[in-house]
Amino acid sequence: MYTPKHFEEKDLSKLVEFMKEYNFAAMVNSAKKRYWATHLPFLIEESGGEIILKAHMAKANPQWANFKTDEDVLVIFQEPHAYISPKLYEDPVSVPTWNYIAVHAYGIPEILPSIEERISILEDSFKVFESSFKDQWDVLPADYKNELLEGIVAFRIKITNIEGKFKLSQNRTAGDRTRIIENLADKEDKVKSDIADFMNKRGK
Repeated sequence: MYTPKHFEEKDLSKLVEFMKEYNFAAMVNSAKKRYWATHLPFLIEESGGEIILKAHMAKANPQWANFKTDEDVLVIFQEPHAYISPKLYEDPVSVPTWNYIAVHAYGIPEILPSIEERISILEDSFKVFESSFKDQWDVLPADYKNELLEGIVAFRIKITNIEGKFKLSQNRTAGDRTRIIENLADKEDKVKSDIADFMNKRGK
């Protein structure tokens, strides 16, 4: 990912925190002279100094069959973002831009073949996304659950490289940044106000 130095984020803890908060991501790989992409919710785990992504997809999705044991997939975490008007800049010789955050995570995917591993990923997903659903899951008919489990593929990705881009007007003056934050925070739009929050965290 092209990232000018002033937008680069290398703090691993911040990148992991961002991925956990915005965990619906696009996974991309290439095979058979084309690109494959699937949008999935990911579980992000840290273990022994490693970052592991876990997810599952429909078995009918051809992307998993094109995983390679010697080639990375790219998982793109991107959100929030906001249009930045040049009217907010002190210098009138300016043009519009876009503020956003993106994290690119690379790693080789590994299929988790057993039923137990698929169940584990589903139940871990319940804990993250809707913990109260576990009670309902436990009483679902066995044949229904078995059919569901036979229809999905679970996998894990051990991250080998990670890139972070926090494009938050770091190249603008303090006054410009203050006006941008005030403008975005005033919007009745959570995505825009989230960008204002990220800008505030980095300081005006």
